[in-house]
Amino acid sequence: MTPNVTRTRIKFCGLTRQADVAQAVALGVDALGFVMWPNSRRSVTPDILAALAAQVPAFVTRVGLFVDQPVEFIEQCLPHLDLIQFHGDESPAFCEQFGRPWIKALRMRDGLDLHDAATIYDGAQALLLDAYRPGVPGGTGETFDWSRIPATLAKPVILAGGLTADNIAAAVTQVAPYAVDVSGGIEASPGVKATESMAAFVRNVTQASIR
Repeated sequence: MTPNVTRTRIKFCGLTRQADVAQAVALGVDALGFVMWPNSRRSVTPDILAALAAQVPAFVTRVGLFVDQPVEFIEQCLPHLDLIQFHGDESPAFCEQFGRPWIKALRMRDGLDLHDAATIYDGAQALLLDAYRPGVPGGTGETFDWSRIPATLAKPVILAGGLTADNIAAAVTQVAPYAVDVSGGIEASPGVKATESMAAFVRNVTQASIR
């Protein structure tokens, strides 16, 4: 019998430098995230987004992260993006209007029912699950209780929140997510990635995810 081999996809988020984009591509990362929310320490302007996105070759997904931002601003960024990540309180109708595939980030606050969320955000390509801290839309560097994720969910799961090269093997083994998303866990400082941390993260995901 042929084994069922599944590879966990990898997204590096919070990219701000051309060197880091080049390194991520060289490591075989599946998706690159660019934070367009100006209150983040990892945010980039539309002009910087355009320059970084132009480096990204075919078959690597360019993801723009937005947090309750104006339609006009999102539309300005769209020519440089393949996928939109909504990280605020956007409604399904809001997310659907841009003519791009999209994912919805959910912060794992107490009482969140992921089955209900998967139904509400039925048009999403996946649900990104992140740690919850009041008033912070993401990038907390904190993990959450992975056992809260149902074994079966109507949407693919992208696991985020406090992931590093040290804990990613355990995360992949326990959750078996479709993809993992890392930002601060591969950084030397906010927005500046660390080459060795990037490589170690990819290596540990790859070793843990063939199942």
